This record gives sequence, C-alpha cells and structure tokens, in this order.
Amino acid sequence: MTEAVLSDDVAQALAEGRAVVALESTIFSTLGLPAPANADALEVCKQAVLDLGATPAVAAILDGRPHLGLTPDEEKRVLQGRRKVAERDLSVARAQKWDVGVTTVSATVALAHAAGISVFATGGIGGVHRGSELTGDISADLDAIANHPVITVSAGAKAFLDLPRTLEYLETAGVPVLGWQHDWFPAFYTRSSGLPVPHRVDDEHTVCDVLRYRARPTTGVLLTVPIPVADEIPESRISAVLAAAVDASADAGVTGPAVTPYVLARIEKETDGQSIPANLALARNNAAIAARIAVAMTR
Repeated sequence: MTEAVLSDDVAQALAEGRAVVALESTIFSTLGLPAPANADALEVCKQAVLDLGATPAVAAILDGRPHLGLTPDEEKRVLQGRRKVAERDLSVARAQKWDVGVTTVSATVALAHAAGISVFATGGIGGVHRGSELTGDISADLDAIANHPVITVSAGAKAFLDLPRTLEYLETAGVPVLGWQHDWFPAFYTRSSGLPVPHRVDDEHTVCDVLRYRARPTTGVLLTVPIPVADEIPESRISAVLAAAVDASADAGVTGPAVTPYVLARIEKETDGQSIPANLALARNNAAIAARIAVAMTR
C-alpha cells in the first residue's frame, strides 16, 4: 500500500507515542451529510478527540495520495468530495491520481493500520444489506474490520441494513463485537436493535485488552456505542421511515455503494431533518469514546 501523507500533528503524535484517532471522511462530505451539517460534523468530531487528549487524523485521498490528518484547505476539498473510496479503490485512486476521494470505513481502517493507528471512529459501519441472499450485497467494511487489527468505534451498523445477518457475518469472521456500557447492539439512530451484543465492556482498558489478546494477529475489534439517550430517534418513529427508504432505493434501482447516500437522504427528508442532529450527536459521541480508548492504549 502507498504510504499515507501524515499531517505534521499526526506525524508528531505517532513519533512521540501519543494517542491518535483515525476518522473517515465520507461522513464529512455531502455523501454523508448535507452542507453545512457535514462541516459541523467535522469540527465537532475533531474537537471531541482533542478534548480527550488525542490527535484526530481525518483520512482522505487528495491528488492520488492517501492522507491522514488534513490542513484547513484540504478539509475544504473533502467537504465537497463526491467520490467514495473503499479499501479496494485505494490502489486505483493512486494509479489514476484521483483529485479528491472520501474514505469509507474499509479504506480508513486499512490506512490507519498501515500508519500504526489502532483506533478509528465512525458513525455507523456498513454491513449485510437486506436481500443479500439474492444480491450478495455485503459491505467491504466487514472484511476490513476482520483483517486489520484496529478498534472500530461506531453506533453499530447503519439501521437500514440486515442487522442479524451483519452480526452473524462478524461472528463467522472472528471479530469480537463489544457493547460500550450497554447490553444491546445499537441500531444507529436508536439505542437498541433488540439484538443482544455478544460482549459488554464497561471501561476503555478492557477494550484495549480485547485487541491485545486477539486470537488472530490480523483481526480487529468492533466497539458499538449507543447514541446518547437525549438524541435517540424512537424506534416507533424511525422503523417505517427506514422501510420506506429501502423500498425507494430498490424501486429506483440503486445498488452497491450508492445505496447508503441514497437511503440517508431519504431518511433525512422523511424525518424532516431530525436524522441530522442525531447523526451529529452519535458521531461526536463515538469520537469521544474512541479518544478515551486511544489514550488508554498509550498507557
């Protein structure tokens, strides 16, 4: 893999053995959140990491080179990014010298591992899509988490996915799935999907030890963090919206990587924008928990 360009603060933190948290950039583009909410998300996530004593390392592709940590001018380019980069695309983006590419979970996990960063925060991971038994649509995020020794901190998987099958896939792949001070697998906008999380953890040191004592040297860890209580969208409100959004994407013939931005836009519309502050709240919360874990890793 091409070595990532590190910002000065990220390079110094790594050289000094200080805590660093990788952040994907898709959520900070208009593919993740509409402007200006995407810029708000970038600022609150970075600040949440800084407030806990860690250094944020936003991942992106710029002029064909992977970056970890961005300058203000580079951040402006990412905010306008429209081209998603998964792990499989990293070499293509380099070879074709893509102008701006916003990284997904899979690409960011791969870049973090290559740079020696052990903790990564996102909103929600991709997973097994509904109807995957016919389409075979399973996010590359799951394979990346299973094959890079990085702790991924998220609010579970995107709520419109097939969550039971996503958990089954992670079990098959040997990925420890942890619930942060919570007994239930979160469903992004709601604190519980109704599915029990395989293992509850109550402190950051235990999370670090789960990665440290992994059975396979390449396997990562998924830490699921429920959205804060005050920001949760009740399941009674969101379930019908999710179903309608998924049906709309199928009717429109949307497939593959285009499904997530399409469905998220439909959810925003159907909830009268309520999904945006919920998304910001869970992303910030995940970044803060990730920072706590990254600091614990250095000790």
